[in-house]
Parts: sequence; structure tokens; C-alpha cells
Amino acid sequence: MREEARLRRQTQIEDAAYALLEEKGYAGATMQALARRAGASMETLYSWYGDKPGLFRALIARNAETVQQVLDGQAGTAGAATLIAVGESLLALLTGPRAVALNRAAAADATGALGAELAAGGRATVMPRIADLIARMAAACQIAPGDETPEALADLWLALLAGDLQLRRVIGAIPALNDTECKVRAERATRHLLRLFPPAP
Repeated sequence: MREEARLRRQTQIEDAAYALLEEKGYAGATMQALARRAGASMETLYSWYGDKPGLFRALIARNAETVQQVLDGQAGTAGAATLIAVGESLLALLTGPRAVALNRAAAADATGALGAELAAGGRATVMPRIADLIARMAAACQIAPGDETPEALADLWLALLAGDLQLRRVIGAIPALNDTECKVRAERATRHLLRLFPPAP
């Protein structure tokens, strides 16, 4: 199968997987059910994804691609504008429908397997890169961390950025954020971080 056709087919399969997640939860989203929903063979699913955890690792990785692409595009740069751009993308990801579906499924999965995959493929992948960005800002004298590590500042920035928004989205208390709301929150979180750790005059 040509790469372009394969990518289209993978998108169809992954869309079907999200639909199953919303309807049946993680336990009910079996490979057999997905094969029926997507009109795919079991051979194709196991060849492409390996097994059910492999499928969900792929969903998590695909969902995080937007933030990774922003970080890739900003590689080697540092500054508030870069952190804001990353924040906009990250907040859209965290409160978007696919992250909400994955988090709802993880919360309902008593085994903890999906939650572990979500943590490993999401936060554990993205946060070190945000810490690296903050370290570059410190090296460029754009922020003064004092005794705090870049990792601690990245955690603080994420708390300022997202707070409990993702939890409130997962329980259905608030609608998805629009682009303007994501931008405003990213600007505010970055501004507050820089006020807390201002560069030396």
C-alpha cells in the first residue's frame, strides 16, 4: 500500500477507534470491535499497531503531534513568543475532543493501563522539551530561575496555563476552548511566569 493511501486508512481506523472509545470505553474498544467498525482486517490492525496497547499508543502519539511540531519548529529558539506559541498548541491539545476521549477512557480503565500509556506518550514526552525551552530562555537571560530547575518552572507554567481546565472538560463542565481563549491563556501564563522569575535588570 502506498504511503499516502496507508496514512488515509490509518486516519479512518483511528477515527473509528475514537468513536468506539466514546461509545464503549477502553474495555469495550476491542480490536475485534474496531475491525468491524473500521471495515479493516484483524491482520491489518495487528500488522500496523501490534496490539490494543500499541493502537492506543499510536492514538496518543498522533494526538500529541501538533505540539511536537510546534516544538520542532522552535528548536534552538528561546523567548516568550516561543513559549506562548507552545502554550496555545498545548492548551488546544489538552482540552480538545480527542484528549478528552482518551482521558475519559483512562479514568474508566480500572487496570490503569491506558492512563500509564497516556502519561508516557503525553506529559512525559512533551514536558522535558518545555523544560529545555525554559533552560534556553534562562541561558539567554530572559528568565532568572534562581534555585528552581527548568523542570520545576515548566510544571509551574503548565499549572498557570491549564489549571483544572482539562479535568473540567473531561467531566463536561465546560466546552472546548477556542483559538482566542487558548492564546489569551498562553500569554497570561507566560507573563505570570516571567513576573515570578524576572531576568536581572
